[in-house]
Amino acid sequence: MNSSSSSNQPNTTLYLNNLNDKINKEELRIQLYALFTTYGKIIDVIASKSPKMRGQAFLVFTDLAAATSAMRACEGMVFYDKPLHIDYAKGKSYATLKREDPNFVPPTAANASALVRNAASQKRSREDGAQDSVKREKNDDDSDDEEMEIDDDDDENAAAKSKSNTVIENATAVPQSVQQPSSRLVCTNLPMEVTNDVLSVLFQQYQGYMTCLVAQSPTPNAEGARVKFAQVIFKSPEFATVAKEALNGFALKKGWVMNVMYY
Repeated sequence: MNSSSSSNQPNTTLYLNNLNDKINKEELRIQLYALFTTYGKIIDVIASKSPKMRGQAFLVFTDLAAATSAMRACEGMVFYDKPLHIDYAKGKSYATLKREDPNFVPPTAANASALVRNAASQKRSREDGAQDSVKREKNDDDSDDEEMEIDDDDDENAAAKSKSNTVIENATAVPQSVQQPSSRLVCTNLPMEVTNDVLSVLFQQYQGYMTCLVAQSPTPNAEGARVKFAQVIFKSPEFATVAKEALNGFALKKGWVMNVMYY
């Protein structure tokens, strides 16, 4: 797709539809990330299990050039047996708003659902006229399909992530790797922009995933660049082994290959 054929204004967020709605949501997120990350830095992949968002997703890039390149290169590409339809999104994503306004609460925060609902309620209370609140809420729910939603299970995921500080200890030092299979994995050589959310998208597609914690490495890599590392916990060594074999050597971005080991 050429940018001139887009029906919307240029945006760092891409709207994808005609996706195969039989694919598991987490698998869809990781595969979209893997496909599009070669075109630029991705800060969010949004896919929902709600009926009106089936077959649709949003990709949030850090810059417009990367989003445009990805759109042009991948429009019409067959993805899970269906051709991709890609356009610029109509509005800014939560992740973009967070980058522009540090006080904005993104949907990945544990309390985002409540805060967003409260903000909407306060906005309605400031509006003139005595309109029926139930009707207004229904109108909000029936808004355009191209809408970035907070998934029903976001609170559950956030609660699981909040346990990481108690489940994973000594996150200031890189654990010593071992050869014997373990339920604990250590990931090294992570770019500085990698967060718990980004890494969890990669690992939670594998059965038995429990939690992960990303921290800055106390020492730079061989090239002298600052890097991060992460500890990832699975329910058993068997589950951890499957994820390790699949993701060891995964290219998080060009020139950054992640190492995954037992510890």
